[in-house]
Amino acid sequence: MSNSILPSTLSQPLKNSLERTKIRWWRLILPLAVQVGLVVAIPGQAFYTRMTGKTVVLQTQPVDPYDWLRGYSQTLSYDISRWETLQSLPGWDRLSATPNQLSREFYLILEQPQAETQGELPKPWKAISVSASLPDNLPSNQIALRGRVNQGQLVYGLETYYMPEDQRQKINQEINLAQQQENQPFVVEIKVDDRGRSVPIKLCINEQCYQF
Repeated sequence: MSNSILPSTLSQPLKNSLERTKIRWWRLILPLAVQVGLVVAIPGQAFYTRMTGKTVVLQTQPVDPYDWLRGYSQTLSYDISRWETLQSLPGWDRLSATPNQLSREFYLILEQPQAETQGELPKPWKAISVSASLPDNLPSNQIALRGRVNQGQLVYGLETYYMPEDQRQKINQEINLAQQQENQPFVVEIKVDDRGRSVPIKLCINEQCYQF
């Protein structure tokens, strides 16, 4: 009888040990799985926006030609990044009376310009209103671009352009030339999806475009 009881007595601690081991493994695996999911989701979201988004053109000029922490890049600022641009638009007063009280997330409504002629630099879209929430049923010539307030700055996730290795020198020369000459603007072409999320597609300077 004692022989039949002994294995049963020893099996319970063994089961408890296995259960504790499983729990410890799950505590390690679950956070790792969440991190991996986030890493995969970010490029997946950008891919979706690139594939399904509507093409929009933004007026821009460079601010900082070199970002030492991130490698060779251009830091870009847009007309729609200026407080005075948004403050003059319909819907601004419904968001906030002062910039410091503005909702951290907003949607900027952009309208497509008249079609440019062959060979012209793509024309930038015009900001026409601001909304605190994603608008429904916009006309086909309008799009809602999601933005946010970050430490007092208006940002859209489109502020940094990483230069292709083989095009750095040429792009810098084009940018410097455009800065030295009056009425030589350059623009950024982006894609905006149905949730207002955006990704940069190309940089156009003096009728020459460079893919992102």
